Amino acid sequence: MTTLGEFLRNRRGRIRPADVGFPPRTGRRQTPGLRREELAALAGVSVDYYIRLEQGRDTHPSAGVLDALATALRLDDDERTHLHALTKPPAKNKASKVARPELLKLLEVVRPAPAYVLTPTSDILAANPEGEAVLVGISRWPPQGRNLVRYVFTQPEARGVFVSWRQMAEDCVAHLRTVTTGPELDALVNDLIADSAEFAELWQHYDVRVKSGARRTFEHPAVGRFELTSEILTAPDGQRFAVFQAAANTPDADALTLLSMALQPQ
Repeated sequence: MTTLGEFLRNRRGRIRPADVGFPPRTGRRQTPGLRREELAALAGVSVDYYIRLEQGRDTHPSAGVLDALATALRLDDDERTHLHALTKPPAKNKASKVARPELLKLLEVVRPAPAYVLTPTSDILAANPEGEAVLVGISRWPPQGRNLVRYVFTQPEARGVFVSWRQMAEDCVAHLRTVTTGPELDALVNDLIADSAEFAELWQHYDVRVKSGARRTFEHPAVGRFELTSEILTAPDGQRFAVFQAAANTPDADALTLLSMALQPQ
């Protein structure tokens, strides 16, 4: 699904020659961003070699070449890591689809904070009751089909749940881009491209960003609007534990308490 050449072309097209010190040229410029020869010069590689990389005829450049390209393309840390990952063979061990027991215990420990156990492609392997309740409408999904990115783009209620829906959508796609290969990724991306024009647009833009702590504003029909801060921990096998916490002694914490109380059997 994702190739080294695709990523290089995308990032080359984002840099204006003036940004890296090239003088303006007369006449119409046919290439958006840098030309191949310009990027090759910045990275200190031959034009022919760079063309082979972009065309997929050489898929195993050295770490030094990748670092030179990353510097020339002004990649940030997440993008640089992604560039290196694109040249590595896919992992042979298939990620487990069963939540780690240790993470399942944490789901209960952090209540009433909403929390989830996620795969690298954001399949929801488990959630505590508050986590399921926050994602309005997901309870109607079969457990084996629950995926956070799919929820954001295809569940109508998601646009109300996440007050800043567009930012959440951008973050989901940028994180999904960090997963470089695999049949599960391909199937999910193909489905979402077919189901959501907004996903297709963001996927084509090719932002790459590892999801980390962020402040999110939620809207829930039972308790109204509240703000939470996320924290994401990643296990060695790639499973992620995501928890959304409220600051103590705030209306946001009160909203979570009310939500948790509403879930108790009457």
